[in-house]
Amino acid sequence: MLNNQEHFSLNLNVRGLKKSATLAINDLSNEMIRQGKTVYRLGLGQSPFPVPAAVAESLRQNAHQKDYLPVQGLRELREAVSEFHIKNDNINCSPDSVLIGPGSKELMFLLQISCYGDLVVPTPCWVSYSPQAQIIGRRVVYLSTDFEHEWRLQPETLRELCEEDPGRPRIVILNYPGNPEGSTYSKETLQELAEIAREYDIILLSDEIYGKLCHKGEHISIARYYPEGTIISSGLSKWCGAGGWRLGTFTFPLSLRWLQDAMASVASETFTSTSAPIQYAAVRAFRGGVLIERYLAHSRRILAKLGNWCADRLEEAGARVVRPTGAFYLFPDFTPIASKLNANGIRTSKDLCNQALEKVGVAFLPGIEFGRPATELTARLAYVDFDGSRALAASEQIPLDVDIDEHFIETYCYRTKKGIDLLCEWISSMKE
Repeated sequence: MLNNQEHFSLNLNVRGLKKSATLAINDLSNEMIRQGKTVYRLGLGQSPFPVPAAVAESLRQNAHQKDYLPVQGLRELREAVSEFHIKNDNINCSPDSVLIGPGSKELMFLLQISCYGDLVVPTPCWVSYSPQAQIIGRRVVYLSTDFEHEWRLQPETLRELCEEDPGRPRIVILNYPGNPEGSTYSKETLQELAEIAREYDIILLSDEIYGKLCHKGEHISIARYYPEGTIISSGLSKWCGAGGWRLGTFTFPLSLRWLQDAMASVASETFTSTSAPIQYAAVRAFRGGVLIERYLAHSRRILAKLGNWCADRLEEAGARVVRPTGAFYLFPDFTPIASKLNANGIRTSKDLCNQALEKVGVAFLPGIEFGRPATELTARLAYVDFDGSRALAASEQIPLDVDIDEHFIETYCYRTKKGIDLLCEWISSMKE
């Protein structure tokens, strides 16, 4: 057995690296459930909804596809993805500008391998951006945001960074609607950020994996305002309910073809190509149509109603919460009741989440995992612990112009509601 550390040792960039927090909380929740404990799973951000029937049927029909596909991706799929972005994002792109990978996470990793530059990340941020940079050995610059600006990067903050060293190469990640806070950017803010990116020759990675889950269906891509320097990241995991299928897409501007080609070369030496049956099925997803648009409309309606109900309940318990406008996350800040939490042994976001899991069986993630200070009492809640198939079927019986009510949430989103209720009742019962 090769375990002699005199001869073998960990790469310094990997030492201390932990399992991804979102996957770790899911594993822990599953283990507790196997032990017979009741756990309300508000930790892993996985779509509760089924893959649309037409897309699932396409996968069945293409199960026989067994050949290696081009590294860049199936031509028919790249055509569908480019048409998707032309239609939804009002940008010019072609099939040749699309790269397909086994999940957008893998493509983000290849981007950092292929392109030298600082990784600039607004916090709070998704848990895997900076660990990927650590593995590769890239410098990470965190730009802090705040509750008052809905946890969104402000243009002046980006400008201040760029003015410190105008010629430094940078990749800036924007994720909207966002994980972990469920908010998005206004058209005006996107335009201002685009102007700064253009002025300082920044590469923007626009992580729009939740774009089709903008609750009002009005997502705007920054590529509309900075087409020459924006890479759009998308995929099937969130809006199509197919996280386990592992299919992601990057769409590049012509001016970054050199980077696209470099990433494709690295891909050819690593994953070779994305699963053939999944790529063929994804064509149906990206082509959309009436049935998929109806699926999305009902998904968004349920998430918007449930997210706002959860926000109301958390505010009643003393937290301050940015109202969700997309995705399926909340990032409550419990600072207003810090004295009460401190009196009960909760001084960090990890203390809060550990005690909630132990005392009331509610699993969610501390703000420190998303790049926030340890003593900031923030946390991410993924309000997706419910039977999405059942909720979707029920919503389809209610006209879209009719609002769904709390009775719908009680009936079809019970586990999420119960988890939030238990969490809030526990906090409210604490003595100062």
